[in-house]
Formats: sequence, C-alpha cells, structure tokens
Amino acid sequence: MSTATLLEIVIPVVVVVALIAVAATALARRRRLRSRFGPEYDRTVEQADSRRAGERELRAREKRHDELDIKPLSDTSRERYARQWNGVQEEFVDRPQAAVHDADQLVSSLMRERGYPTEGYEQQLADLSVEHGRTLEHYRAAHEVEALSTHSKVTTEQLRGAMVHYRALFEELLSDGGRTHRAHA
Repeated sequence: MSTATLLEIVIPVVVVVALIAVAATALARRRRLRSRFGPEYDRTVEQADSRRAGERELRAREKRHDELDIKPLSDTSRERYARQWNGVQEEFVDRPQAAVHDADQLVSSLMRERGYPTEGYEQQLADLSVEHGRTLEHYRAAHEVEALSTHSKVTTEQLRGAMVHYRALFEELLSDGGRTHRAHA
C-alpha cells in the first residue's frame, strides 16, 4: 500500500474521530450545565440568541461565582436567622405586606452573610443561579409580589405565596443546600 493511499484512509478516520470527540465534549458540557443549573439552564438558553450564547452566559456565571467567597453559616448565625424567619412569619398574621418586605430583606441579609453580592436584583439572580438554580423561580416569584406590593394592592393570597417562595430560597441558603464548601485559603 502506498503512502498516499494510507494517508487517504488515515486522515478521514482521524477527522471523524476528532469530530466525535468534539461532539462528545460539547454534549458532556451541556449535560453538566443542565445538571448544575436545572430549570435556569433552559430559561437562560431560551432568552439568549442561541444555545451557544446561553451556555457561554452560564459558564461566565460559574466563573464569577468561583471568584466569590461563598461560605457556610456558623451554627450561631444559622440559629439567629431561623429565629428571625420565625418572627417574620409571625408578623405575617397582622402585617402581611410588611412581613413580605421583611422576608425580602432577611433573604438579602442572609445572602450577604453567605458571601453573595446583593447589589442589583439581576446580578443576584445570576450569582444565585450557579448553586440555587432549582429554587431561583421561587425567588423571582416572591420578588415580583414584593415589588408589586410597594406600588399597588396585592391580595393576601399573593402575599402568602410570596412568603412560601421566600421560604424555599431562605431554607436552602440557610442549610447551604446540603453542601459543604471547600475551605478558602
């Protein structure tokens, strides 16, 4: 067999193997992002110009998140926040609108103590999406009702729903989502 014939066989085989490897890598990356971000993956990809752009956005969020100093709470802080949450829930009976506002503030305070930046709602969503993508819709729904309550009338049922939504994210942040973080140097 001549060298030219051998090259005509080997080069296409190498190209096909390389294409398969690239496709497998892309598929693995997509699965990892889907797994990590949950419903936020679909939301981000849908809002982006393309799947590639959406996935690029999610990888950028991961990179920013990795630069944050996210830390678990001490037992003392966890107990303090749990007590404060109970107080906010009790406040709901007499002052539901104020309780929803206080729940929003308490979630922001908890985020801040954990190490999440709390300036700007959209950035909060992006930062939380990396580890809390599955409860992010709760935060969106609660925040929407809280924002509406300051400008117009909302029903007690909407306010109750907001409290339930805040509680979902609050509990996940309080318990660190069941995860332990690497020690920061």
